[in-house]
Amino acid sequence: MPLTTLRDGRTLQWSEGGDPDGTPVVFCHGTPDTRRASWGGYDAAARAGVRLVAANRPGYGASTPAPPSYLRPADDLVELADALGVESFGLLGMSVGGTFALATAARHPDRVRRVATVGCPGQSALMDPPYPRDGLDDDGRAFFDALAAGTPDSNVERVRPGFLDYRSRIDPDDPDDEALARRWAEPLPPEDRVLVAAGPAAEQAAAAREATGVPDGYLADAAVVFARWPFALADVRCPVVLWYGERDGQAPPRNGAWLAAHLPVAEVRVLAGLGHLESLVRGWPHVLAALA
Repeated sequence: MPLTTLRDGRTLQWSEGGDPDGTPVVFCHGTPDTRRASWGGYDAAARAGVRLVAANRPGYGASTPAPPSYLRPADDLVELADALGVESFGLLGMSVGGTFALATAARHPDRVRRVATVGCPGQSALMDPPYPRDGLDDDGRAFFDALAAGTPDSNVERVRPGFLDYRSRIDPDDPDDEALARRWAEPLPPEDRVLVAAGPAAEQAAAAREATGVPDGYLADAAVVFARWPFALADVRCPVVLWYGERDGQAPPRNGAWLAAHLPVAEVRVLAGLGHLESLVRGWPHVLAALA
């Protein structure tokens, strides 16, 4: 479990796999999730000639919590790249992690050479309709409307009760790996639940503990991703490939159409018949090949 001490004294937890001499690609995990989501891509990365590095954002696992921000995690990834002796790199963002990948490319255009996202939401406040998901009821639309108009601090308090309730149902402190793994998979769509449940219970329980053991990571992510972003998509100079599952209910492909219309160089690729997490798990070879 590599740990890096950043210049400001915070700890950054990260891991890597694939081809150690390959093209560097930094993975930005979803929410709530961790660097562990990249581990399933190690074999595909080795075949594609990719050195796949992933770091936990502040508040996940052993990464020191920090106030909600897009720019701080972007700077953290560049500092990690410096520590690893990596000058330029590609970025792969899963789900909400895709927005952090885009923020990093916008903030550090001289370091990021290519971006791929999988199931990435658009900037919902500016979309039409202004929601990342389809089929929301009145309460769901009101929730996203409030986040779009809120500040990071007010959004943390808005999402805190719901997340703490979710966390209590997951119960990451439970030492029973089998029970924890079942609860971790249960809220997922059926197609994603099958994929998660197929892994060893001990690994899934460890992932749940790392992702939800400290609430700060999720709260910081949720506070910024559905508000107005503090970076401009027009500043992303490198090519971007936006991957979506055809049946993704968390981030339907229309998110990609909106992002592609606002990015200088981007294309949308739809994976037939796939859902949200399923698009990453089954799409590793294609996504990494595009980055390599």
